[in-house]
Formats: sequence, C-alpha cells, structure tokens
Amino acid sequence: MGKSSNPFSFRRSTTTNTTTRRRKNAVGESPLLQSPSPAREEHAPAVVVGKVKKKASGARLWMRFDRSGESEVFECDKSTIIKRAGIPPRDLRILGPVFSNSSNILARERAMVVNLEYIKAIVTAEEVLLLDPLRQEVLPFVDQLRHQLTHKKHSNTSGNQGGSQLALRDTETNLSASGRWLNAPEANEGLPAELPFEFQVLEIALEVVCTYLDSSVADLERDAYPVLDELAKNVSTKNLERVRSLKSNLTRLLARVQKVRDELEHLLDDDEDMTQLYLTRKWLQNQQSEALLGGAGSISFTNGSHHLRRLSSVKSGSMLTSANLNDDDVEDLEMLLEAYFMQLDGTRNKILSVREYIDDTEDYVNIQLDNQRNELIQLQLTLTIASFAIAFETLVAGLFGMNIPCHLYYIEGIFEPFVAGITAVSVVLFMLVLGYARWKKLLGS
Repeated sequence: MGKSSNPFSFRRSTTTNTTTRRRKNAVGESPLLQSPSPAREEHAPAVVVGKVKKKASGARLWMRFDRSGESEVFECDKSTIIKRAGIPPRDLRILGPVFSNSSNILARERAMVVNLEYIKAIVTAEEVLLLDPLRQEVLPFVDQLRHQLTHKKHSNTSGNQGGSQLALRDTETNLSASGRWLNAPEANEGLPAELPFEFQVLEIALEVVCTYLDSSVADLERDAYPVLDELAKNVSTKNLERVRSLKSNLTRLLARVQKVRDELEHLLDDDEDMTQLYLTRKWLQNQQSEALLGGAGSISFTNGSHHLRRLSSVKSGSMLTSANLNDDDVEDLEMLLEAYFMQLDGTRNKILSVREYIDDTEDYVNIQLDNQRNELIQLQLTLTIASFAIAFETLVAGLFGMNIPCHLYYIEGIFEPFVAGITAVSVVLFMLVLGYARWKKLLGS
C-alpha cells in the first residue's frame, strides 16, 4: 500500500531526469563550450559559407574604370557602394529597376549619379562605377569608355616625357619675386583644353545614348513610311493593326527622347547644378584647402599650388591658369550639354515629323472613308426614291385587286395599256423626286 499510495512518483522522477538532461545539454554540455570534434570542425565552415552566400544575395554586378582605363568587374552590395561613392541611399533607388525608364543626372558632393536609358553609373573625380556592365546595350559604352581612357593614358604618357623639363621652366617664369603664382595664360594659349574626367565620361554616355536613339528613329522611319503608304492605298484591318503598333512604338520612343532632353534642359537652366557637377574642381579645392591648413610657408605654399596645378592638368585634363579656381565658370559643361541638347532636339523633330506623317495619313484615310460613307448615303437615298415610285405603282395595283365592281373589268385588252400607264407614272414620279434631291444638292452631280 505504501508503494501504491503515490501513483505519480514515477512520473515525477522521469520528468526531473528529463529536465536535468535538458539543462545539462543547454549549459553543461553545450556544443559551443565543448572542445570541437573533427566532425564538427568539418561542418563549421559550411555554416559560414551559407551565411556569406545569404549576404551576397543582395549584391549586384558592377564594373570599375579608373582614369587610366583599367577596369575590373565585381559584385557589391548597396552599403559598400554608398560608402565608396559617398552618395545617399536614395540615389541607388534611381539606378534600380523601379526608375529604369527615367533619365537623371544628379550632382552630389563627391559623385555624379548618371541614369540615361540603359547606362546607370556613379562617376567620381577618380573612377566610374558602372551597373550591369554585361548587358548587350551597355557594351558599346564600355568599349568606347575603355578605348578613350586608354588612348588618353598613352597620349599623356608620351606628352609627359617632354613636358617635365618644361614644367620646371614654367615654375621659374610663373613665380614673382614675392613668391605668388602669376596668371600667365599666354604660356598655355596654344594648347587645347581638355574636359575633366567626369565630363569625359558624361560625354561618352551622352554620345552612346544619342547614337542609340538616332538609330532607333532611323529604324522607325524606315518601317513607318512603307506601312503608311500601304494603308493609304488599301484600308484593311491588317494595315490598320500595323499602323497602331507603329504609333505605340513612336510614342514610347518620343517619351524616351523627351526625358533625356528635359534632363539636359533642366541642367542648362540651373547654373548651380552645373557647378556642382565639377567634381575634379571640388577635389582640387579640397587639396588646396588641405595645403593651406598644413601651415607651410609662402614659398612652400606657392610650390604646392604649382604642384596642384600640374596635378590638375594631368588628372582632370583641364589647363588651369590661376591658383584660385573659378566656381562660376560652367562654360565647358554648358557647351557640352548644349551640343547634345541640340542633337536630341533634332532627333525629337524627326519623331515629330513621322508622327505628323502618320496624322496626315490618318486624315487622308478618314477622308476616304467619309467619301465612301457619303456615296453609300447617296445610294441609299436613290434606292429610297425608287422604292417610293414602285410603292405608288403597287398601291394602284392593290386598289384594282379588290373585289369592287368596276366597268374597266369588262373592257377587253385594257390590261397592257393600264400597266404601262401606271409604270410610266411611277417612272415620272421617280425622276421628279430624284431631280428635286439633286436640286437640293442631296446627291452628287
């Protein structure tokens, strides 16, 4: 009786043992506190690799170009790009798939965000970060960028061999007795000024985009005129469907050209935005500010500013003629944007001319249809007049068909003259009504 008096004793002890084992596994025998076995060491790297793959799942493919034309392709996530280029996170959304059809050229403190059609890049004073470089549409931009930067590197290398001694002579001639840098543009008057690095990249992007849009417009013109001429000759469902597809393509192409054109027009209307796009200028100003804060003497500062001038000539490709950079000078960028703005305006005019030709063809087709509709109405009116005349003859025949006594029934040989008479009356009635309709110009002459 003593053993059976507590029927839950066995269950309680089992629960206690289970709880004890769980606590040992959780605290005393934790796999993290034990010495790792060889089997566990083999599986540990697999967990780490899985975490890395999970982090890399949000990365996208980028290509980097430096000033010398050297390039590399790598995968990188958003946070790394933001830290490297120094842009806000919202700018990466502009380069994302949501705003893929928009056109933007944004100026930031250290970078320029370019989103033109399929070219999506982040340009700094020293490098270019290009998104999705392996797309078929982006490859011409990649090839042209590599070719131009590499050609510039070779030309600078050959030019710098003979220019090092000239730079030393310029240092002596451009320094006054007080140790200040003199404005001597006559020393560089014969040399053509090159665009800064960021504007060279922007020029290549605009050139590739404008060339692509021009070729698209040329293809549209080549396909449009035969289709419209065929529609003018034969108005059919097939030709109308082809013209409808043509108008859809034209509307989309016009919207794309208009977006790029509006973005360039917005930049041309705002000098402050164009000033912010001078990344190399701001980079040189930062270098000069650091040299000023360095606390060197007047002679050393003059030498430093001369060094910065030579550095700017090599890195940005622009010949600076004064130690103080002019922040309001946007003539180079303005001329660049105006050239491509005029090219896009010409492309837009070509599209508008095609659309005007489509509208003219549609007006011509509508005139043809209206003419056919008028002819049908005239035919219907003529048939209505004929039906009215025949209805008169039918009325007379119906009246004599009644069983009403009439002396004409007893006259022999009266049928043929009577039928001929009422038919002649119907014809005369038809001609009278038809002449009245022509007199009122209800029917064509």
